[in-house]
Amino acid sequence: MGKQIATLTGGRQSALLGLGVYRPERVVTNDEICELIDSNDEWIQSRSGIRNRRFAAEDENVVTMSIAAGREAIAASGIAPEQIGCVIVATSTYLLLTPPAAAVVADALGTNGPGAFDLGGGCAGFCTALAVASDMVRGGSIDYALVVGVEKMSITTDPTDRSTRFIFGDGAGAVVVGKSDVAGIGPVEWGSDGSQADAIVQDLDWYEYITTPGATRPYIKMAGTAVFRWAAFEMGKVALRAVEKAGMTVDDLDAFVPHQANSRITEVIARSMKLPESVPVSDDIAESGNTSAASVPLAMEAMLKSGDTKPGDTALLLAFGAGLSYAAQVVTMPALPKS
Repeated sequence: MGKQIATLTGGRQSALLGLGVYRPERVVTNDEICELIDSNDEWIQSRSGIRNRRFAAEDENVVTMSIAAGREAIAASGIAPEQIGCVIVATSTYLLLTPPAAAVVADALGTNGPGAFDLGGGCAGFCTALAVASDMVRGGSIDYALVVGVEKMSITTDPTDRSTRFIFGDGAGAVVVGKSDVAGIGPVEWGSDGSQADAIVQDLDWYEYITTPGATRPYIKMAGTAVFRWAAFEMGKVALRAVEKAGMTVDDLDAFVPHQANSRITEVIARSMKLPESVPVSDDIAESGNTSAASVPLAMEAMLKSGDTKPGDTALLLAFGAGLSYAAQVVTMPALPKS
């Protein structure tokens, strides 16, 4: 059990009560990706740390993956679905403007018609949604919330785009956030730099697509060098501010769970923080790729399953991406469903 997270005066506290994930069955190797791009396995691994990623099946989407992960998270939390007061789905790859995915997910999980909305925070979406849910619980608006980070990146990246295709994968992760006697979720450190918003973009909006004769369908594009420079040299500062807000130092951490953007970025961030070598750092990117909003909860699950961390440990979460936006907070690691 790590050092107690600092609390604000007054009000009740919030904590992560359960974690669940969904990983699609299909494993896509670097060699398969390179069938359509001019690259190779060695180059991809050296530049990103990625060996494999998972792609969802044609009949799987943001909603179906959210339901699967949400069901596991609720089971791990020990509460009934009817107790969920809000469902937040963080995603950038739900291709319907309406209805919100969260409402469909909430109904499928047997909840009692809670508040439900989608949140588009890019790769920072999960940690952003977690902060919103935590504040709702702490403020007394609800007792329990389900937060899902989910993406189907395989249908929103161009299979022939050498700069982005090899990076991304699909998946979903969910947590139940609930009331607690002690703080299990620290204050968020978040922000954005809209002056660099064009570093990660959808290259054409859907209206332009349907009204422009001969237009190629929209895909996500990324200026990799700009994103790398921003994340590698700014996110360590963000991480340290989140730790300070929780009343801790890096020596108090039991684990570091950054967004799985690029293994080289993770190394630079950890080094800039002067993170002790004894603190394990998630490396889910090797087998999952960058799953955007699903990245952090999937990485949490991988660390819990491997034994690198355990329920009750103190972990720093850090997510960053399109916007350019970021969010970070210190949390107490939750439980997984009993196998």
